[in-house]
Amino acid sequence: MNQKSLLSWRMEYTYIIALALIVGIGLHPEWLSTEVWFNSARISTFKTMLISIVLETLPFLLLGVAVSSLMHVFIPEAWIRRFIPKNPLLGILIACLLGILFPVCECGLIPVVRRLMAKGMPLYVGVAFILAGPIVNPIVYSATYVAFRNRLEMVNARMGLAVVVALIIALIVYFFVKSNPMKTAEDTMNASNPLKVLRVTKKTGKFSEAIRHAGGEFFDMGKYVIFGSILAALIQSFIPRSELLVVGQGEYTSHLFMMGFAFFLSLCSTSDAFVASSFLGTFSASSLLTFMVFGPMIDMKGTLMLLSIFKARFVVLIIALLVIIVPVGSMLVQKLFW
Repeated sequence: MNQKSLLSWRMEYTYIIALALIVGIGLHPEWLSTEVWFNSARISTFKTMLISIVLETLPFLLLGVAVSSLMHVFIPEAWIRRFIPKNPLLGILIACLLGILFPVCECGLIPVVRRLMAKGMPLYVGVAFILAGPIVNPIVYSATYVAFRNRLEMVNARMGLAVVVALIIALIVYFFVKSNPMKTAEDTMNASNPLKVLRVTKKTGKFSEAIRHAGGEFFDMGKYVIFGSILAALIQSFIPRSELLVVGQGEYTSHLFMMGFAFFLSLCSTSDAFVASSFLGTFSASSLLTFMVFGPMIDMKGTLMLLSIFKARFVVLIIALLVIIVPVGSMLVQKLFW
């Protein structure tokens, strides 16, 4: 994707937000009242929630980008290939758990998987790694544990559902996707990555390269974290709780809202649990689980990166499967185990 098309996408994103605001104001004209926006109690609530979400998130974001950058620079791709057995089912299971050994978020994971598949990694294994890797790793587990310290079942459910979803989709790809969905080498080379990956050169050492990579990734991810924290705090502070409860406690509306929320926020998997935990008591637990599983698997920035590797039809297939499987899985978890 060239720079012009990336800017065009950002403008379209702005138009979507503007349209949503217009519709919201049309349905609730009282939002324009100064009493709503300059109410001292609501402003105080907004500031408190924003600061708390950001302060809880930043340590895990820093740890995540540091580990991701060190892995990117120091761990050869050949090491990952050695862990993948030839048996399809076993290969998918191992790929789902590779994040435990290689804790890299989706921004650093997708370019790595692209190179591995170009060198012979099976498509279904790559898909399993892309989907489960950003969630099933010790950093995300720790962040989710801290965010839901009083609801530990959410932590285990997030890890378990991520593995199940990745396993199901990888098996569907194995049995039903027969043609190669990857773009040609020329297309892949011409498609610019929204998150530029720095390469090690002879003039710079690996450690300094890891620091530079971590700095770039921190600022790339940081803007999503700040935006997501502001939006979450605004929703909690200025939208009446009664209206949030109508959406949040709905059997289906809560999941649809949280999937859209996760997709457009594009939060890093090391920080989204803190945004989700701010909605405890307002949204159903299963919809928060949907948010924490769906978002790291596919969001706006991840979609752009996938489109630089795969043909659009295949990316649409993956998104459609996630839209169906993740909320259904979350609702089953709630009915069977909670």
